[in-house]
Amino acid sequence: MPGSRIIPAHRGLQQPNRRELTTALGLSALGLGGLGLSRALPGAALAQTPDRIVVAGGVITEVIYALGLQDRIVGIDSTSQFPPEALKEKANVGYVRALSAEGVLSLKPSLIMLIDGAGPPDAVSLLSESGVKIARIHDGLTPEGVVTKIAAIGTAIGAAAPAERLAAQTRAHFDELATLRAGLARKKRILFLLSLQNGRAMVGGRNSSADGIIALAGGINVADAIEGYKPMTDEAIAAAAPDMVLMMRNSSAHNITPDELFAMPAFARIPAASEKRLVHMDGLYLLGFGPRTPMAARDLMAAIYPEAVIPPLGTAATP
Repeated sequence: MPGSRIIPAHRGLQQPNRRELTTALGLSALGLGGLGLSRALPGAALAQTPDRIVVAGGVITEVIYALGLQDRIVGIDSTSQFPPEALKEKANVGYVRALSAEGVLSLKPSLIMLIDGAGPPDAVSLLSESGVKIARIHDGLTPEGVVTKIAAIGTAIGAAAPAERLAAQTRAHFDELATLRAGLARKKRILFLLSLQNGRAMVGGRNSSADGIIALAGGINVADAIEGYKPMTDEAIAAAAPDMVLMMRNSSAHNITPDELFAMPAFARIPAASEKRLVHMDGLYLLGFGPRTPMAARDLMAAIYPEAVIPPLGTAATP
């Protein structure tokens, strides 16, 4: 991405000698008495205020920026796309699931923050053995999970009080969203289409972030027979009869138009085809599950139910 600085992954370190890597990076003096012991701690256990934070997880970056503490961040992963200036201002350590331990540690962090799923496991193991503090943040996909996530991030960076205020604002937005959801007359059926590869539909099933946002917006996920993100057959799509198809604007198939989608056999006869109900939304906004999630769910609700009056959320100040 323009303006971002990529910390290279060194392919020759795929099977490194961990003691040699730690010594080479000058990290043997870090941690507990220079012993290189792992200090992988939950966010609530971090007592000091870190001033050199490396983040792997876009929602963590979003929360730290929302708290106004972005100056403490020295590196972020490529999913940290909000706010847009983050990838222009901070060193980029690569994709959250394909981190380079050497690249992360070269930034001399005082704290490494990892969202669920950050990896690969060998890199995370090396980071743990470096002696640098690690905060593992659970990526909850429910209102309570989002609120808990915000509080945990704040505690990890020594900003518990402002994070609690942000969490309270977010909770108020979720409560207001629940009131709007309760007023819907009939729930509509939604299919989240992640991508189309060689004509095969990859969709969001139960326990996925897509499933979570559809539920928050008052819709029914028609792919709930599938776990996570998996292919769905043409026959299953037709039988599911979605009223609307939802896609990410920044997905690999983001250029597909309603005319193109509903000309495909799998989509030509579903209820959504009659009015060509295909909606695109920004991927991180839609599926990030951070402070903006209540607003994203409200916007999705308005797209699903254009006939209803869905006012903007106004209980608390927008983060």
